[in-house]
Amino acid sequence: MKNSIIIRRAAMTIAGIFFSQLAAAHITIDQATATTGAYQKLTFKVGHGCDGSATNLIKISIPENVAGAKPMPKAGWQLSTKIETLATPYTSHGKTISSDVREISWVGGPLPDAYYDEFSVHVKLPDTPGKLYFKVTQQCEKGSLEWVQLPQQGQNKNELKYPAPGIEIIPATTHEHMHQH
Repeated sequence: MKNSIIIRRAAMTIAGIFFSQLAAAHITIDQATATTGAYQKLTFKVGHGCDGSATNLIKISIPENVAGAKPMPKAGWQLSTKIETLATPYTSHGKTISSDVREISWVGGPLPDAYYDEFSVHVKLPDTPGKLYFKVTQQCEKGSLEWVQLPQQGQNKNELKYPAPGIEIIPATTHEHMHQH
């Protein structure tokens, strides 16, 4: 009886280590939550290449309800943005904004599979709470990965093979909102 408990605990520990390493293998956003309407730095963590091959491109799609995306340059990487006309213009600092950054790409590196790196973007988050996902393309010297799967209602994103990184947008308190500007 005592041996079976020890064996079960050891199996659970090994499974926990395996699944935590598996979960860490995805591209993730460093911040788990942010408040509605906040200006926020989002840091995308890249933990591996493509089946051992080094990463040489990271492309992030910016959702329509995210405004003013400004990427952070990285030494050794060329940065480019794709600007598109918005379906719904917005106002920023008294100006009507009708086009905005919808895609950001870093090309270069390379980032070897054995290393990890971060790619950051400053954005204005939407005014409505909820889960916000960013689709990411990771291109490598050999192959590519599309981190674009979105969980269905009630589905755990850890069940997905290639989940899009996401952040939970939570309502801002009056005090927080006053100090964001």
